[in-house]
Amino acid sequence: MDSAPLDTVAYFDNNATTPLDPRVRDVMLPWLSGLHGNPSSAHRVGRVAREAVETARQQVADLLGGEPADVTFTASGSESNNMVIRSLAESSEYRGHFVFSALEHPSIRAAVARAVALGMEATELTPGADGVVSVEAVCEALRNDTRLVCLMQANNELGTLQPVQEVASICRQRGVPVLCDAVQGVGKLCLDVQQLGVDFITLGGHKFHGPLGCAVLWVRPGHLVTPLVLGASQEGGRRAGTENVPGIVGLGEACRLAAAERPQRHTQLLALRRRLEDGLRDIEGAIVHCESSERLPHTTHVAFDGVSGHQLMLRLDARGIAVSTGSACHSGRPQPSRTLLAMGVPEAEALASLRISFGIANRPEEVDRCLAVLAEEVAELRSSAVSPKGHSLGSA
Repeated sequence: MDSAPLDTVAYFDNNATTPLDPRVRDVMLPWLSGLHGNPSSAHRVGRVAREAVETARQQVADLLGGEPADVTFTASGSESNNMVIRSLAESSEYRGHFVFSALEHPSIRAAVARAVALGMEATELTPGADGVVSVEAVCEALRNDTRLVCLMQANNELGTLQPVQEVASICRQRGVPVLCDAVQGVGKLCLDVQQLGVDFITLGGHKFHGPLGCAVLWVRPGHLVTPLVLGASQEGGRRAGTENVPGIVGLGEACRLAAAERPQRHTQLLALRRRLEDGLRDIEGAIVHCESSERLPHTTHVAFDGVSGHQLMLRLDARGIAVSTGSACHSGRPQPSRTLLAMGVPEAEALASLRISFGIANRPEEVDRCLAVLAEEVAELRSSAVSPKGHSLGSA
């Protein structure tokens, strides 16, 4: 099956990564050409680089409603998550207890699993059928030796919003810090650290039209994190290594734009999601997961009864529409989403699912094109009673 040229692709996988905003690219370009100073150097070129880094740090702090000194630049949200979990595990000598939700990013699950292998205990919280972890479940899981609760702001597959503020309030009364992976919500949701009340926040630039390879860890004053990367004393001693000046400058600008444009972005993205979900009602057997839950404005997770989500994704790709299955593929065979299974979604339905996520560059006419192609390809797949391997389409 021939693929459409890349420059004609309707890109609907913004929860995986977003295209770089041209305005962000423009502020990065000088640092990718003529400007090249090391921010730790004392000469004028180095001082200019340091000033650029600190300006970006202020822009991040302004987005979060915090102080620049509490912002650490890292290479990814995964690194930021690992820094927090490893720091707390090491400071407790791998004794005690972690609480995390089944919705969390693999970087959190893997870091917790490593801590457990070294002696800690952990409780994994299961979301309800609405894709939300209840406050009551968190309360019941807390113990006297709980060292950390991990609860993301919004799930990357379903888009469901989690009760972070309520959980943080309860945990603060118990003296338990909260790590909030807020990667998906930047530019769409309010991210005021004082309002949320959490102790650690992680962001990734490429999720809100900033650069790849640059991220943030925000730490509430009073908490210490030990660096994963050892060496010199960059980033206040929290992360060694020469700062990625072009990436940091771009991340700062992306934060500035996200803060300034959040209301309009929310409105624009929600209109696209509603247009899509209204159209999906015309496709027989389409099931929008967590439709009645409070969700990110740009995320739709939908299953098509009797259809292989993986095959449907490949067919859409060949026709110039980029979406995600939201599930992993091991040994050439798609695996159902852990998140959906944790919610009690049947395996066949999980394997019949797609995630469609919008960005600020998407347009209504692209949504209409996506709906038309979806209807055609779903009908085509259903018309084939058996897949090439002899299994029913959409079966486990």
